[in-house]
Amino acid sequence: MFSNDIIASFNHLEASLYNYIVQNGDKVPYMRIRELADETHVSTATILRFCRKLNCEGFSEFKVKLKIHLNENKKTKIKSSQHSMLEFFERTLKGDIEENMKQAADLIGKAENVIFIGIGSSGILAEYGARYFSSLGKFSLYIKDPHFPIHSKMMVNSVTIALSVSGETNFTINHLNQLKQEGSKIVSITNSKLSTIAKISDINISYYVSEEFFEEANITTQVPVVYILETMAREIYKLNQD
Repeated sequence: MFSNDIIASFNHLEASLYNYIVQNGDKVPYMRIRELADETHVSTATILRFCRKLNCEGFSEFKVKLKIHLNENKKTKIKSSQHSMLEFFERTLKGDIEENMKQAADLIGKAENVIFIGIGSSGILAEYGARYFSSLGKFSLYIKDPHFPIHSKMMVNSVTIALSVSGETNFTINHLNQLKQEGSKIVSITNSKLSTIAKISDINISYYVSEEFFEEANITTQVPVVYILETMAREIYKLNQD
C-alpha cells in the first residue's frame, strides 16, 4: 500500500501523517477525518491530498484499503521447529531423497572442483557446506557475490552445488546458466523440484517443507538443508575410503 515511490512523494505534512498512521494503524480505520486532522495537526485538505496519492477517492476508501492492508500483513503464527522437522521427515524421507543424495555424492566425489553457490541465508549455508565438505577431505569453494568472476579453467570436471529455498533466485539462476555453459555439472538443493533451478540441474534434491514468512522475511527452516549437506559430505568421505 505504501510503496517506496509513494512515500518519497510525501511532503513534510504528509510524511508526518504517514508516520502517525503507521504507528496507530489499529485505530485510524475507525476515526473520522476531523479526528485524524486534530490528532496529526494537519488540515482535512492535507488528509484528502494524502489519500489521492494512494489512489483513493476519499478518506472513507482509504480507511477500507488500510484495514485490508493491515489484515493481510498481520503477523503469522510461527510453527514450532519440531513441526517443521516432522513435516520434512514425513514428506521427504519417504521419497527418493536418499537415492538422490547418493547419486549427487558419487558425482561430487569424482569432481576436481566443487563450488557452492547461494545468496542470503542460502549463501550462509553455501559457506557452511564448502567448509564442511573441505573438513571431510573434499576441498570446496563458495560463491555468494553476484559479481564473482567465473573462469573456464575452474569448470573443468567441476560440480556446482546450488542452494535456494524458492529455486527462483535470479542471482543463482544467472550464475548457474553461466556455469553450465562452462561445462560444470549442477546439483541443486531446493524446496521444490518444480522450480527453475531444479529444472536446470543435473540432480535436484528437494526437501518439501511449508514456506514461512514473518513480515517480508522468509523464515523457512533450513535444518533439512544442513541434514542433506552433511549426509552428502559423509557419503563422499566413505566413497573416498573405499
